[in-house]
Amino acid sequence: MEKILENAVYNKLVNDGYTVYVGQMDGKEIDFVARRGDETAYYQVSLQISSPETYEREFGNLKRIRDNYPKYVVTMDPLSSLLNDNGIRVLKAESFL
Repeated sequence: MEKILENAVYNKLVNDGYTVYVGQMDGKEIDFVARRGDETAYYQVSLQISSPETYEREFGNLKRIRDNYPKYVVTMDPLSSLLNDNGIRVLKAESFL
């Protein structure tokens, strides 16, 4: 399911006119770096973010990025609407897609 969700997010970004890359920082992967004109945004994709390990993996990678571009975690986790960490916004997959 995780790969299907990642593919859906990738396809949505491409269909919205973004050029999409996989990012790397300090040996950690950023699922998608999306660029369109002067816009840049970072996306992590995870089915759920309820476990501490998953939370750290998804948010920790984005926290390492020191620029001011938007950062998002796309998830199907039902509790995701309660989260916002250091400006990293959580997007429910159903709404985003």
